[in-house]
Order: sequence, then C-alpha cells, then structure tokens
Amino acid sequence: MEGRRRNPFELTDESPVYVISVAAQLSGLHPQTLRQYDRLGLVSPDRTAGRGRRYSARDIELLRQVQQLSQDEGINLAGIKRIIELENQVAALQARVSELSAAVEGAAATLRQREAQVHASYRRDLVPYTDVQQASALVVWRPKRGE
Repeated sequence: MEGRRRNPFELTDESPVYVISVAAQLSGLHPQTLRQYDRLGLVSPDRTAGRGRRYSARDIELLRQVQQLSQDEGINLAGIKRIIELENQVAALQARVSELSAAVEGAAATLRQREAQVHASYRRDLVPYTDVQQASALVVWRPKRGE
C-alpha cells in the first residue's frame, strides 16, 4: 500500500469518527469517564475545529483495555498510563527493528551483488595459487655414469 495513494475517504482504525456519546456506548463507559481519561492522558482522542472529541476504533479498543486493567486487574490509573506508554514504546521499537533489519538485508544483498561482480571480473588466464605442503622426504639426484 506504500506505493499507491490512499483514498482520503477510506476509514481505518485510526479514523476519528465517533463522538463522545457513541464512544462511551461502544466502550461501556460513562462519557464523564472518557473526559477524565482524556484529561489524564490515558486516551487522547482527536479534536474537531470546535474542540469536540472524536474517537477512533483504536481509541475505543484502548478504552476497553483501560477498563479491563482497572476493573479486572485492579491497576490504578497511573499504572495503566505507564503500561500504555511502555506498550507504545515497545511497538515503536519493534517497528524500528523491522526497519533496520530491512536496511541490513538490503545492504547485504548489495554487498553480495558487488562481490559477484568482482568475481566475474577476474582474468580467466590466471590460475589460482594453492599452497602445497612440502613433503619431508629427501630426494637425491645422481647423473647416470656414462653420459
């Protein structure tokens, strides 16, 4: 999808489309709870020109995750915020590792190609030298007597 242009009207998981009342309904939380999470920086929805909140599908999933960590796991909001920050950091680092792995693989392919070009340019009339082990036997040469 990198090579072609995206349709500006195509909806993705990051498209901010839900108003706060719909986001609250989809996440099972009260709208005031969503406002509190926004103030704390747990879930930061996009804003419209009139400063209204617009939540994406990814934001809804994050709201559900916050609720699950808070209610089921008993983690306080500061802990949840730190967990989210660390998960985002891990995702960024994984993306960077993938990017660097692709760059290394590309460099290795270029190196192999250049090495093949060098080998192809060798003169064919030369014979490669191979180091021969010297034998420890002593050979004595004596000329024939009648010659």
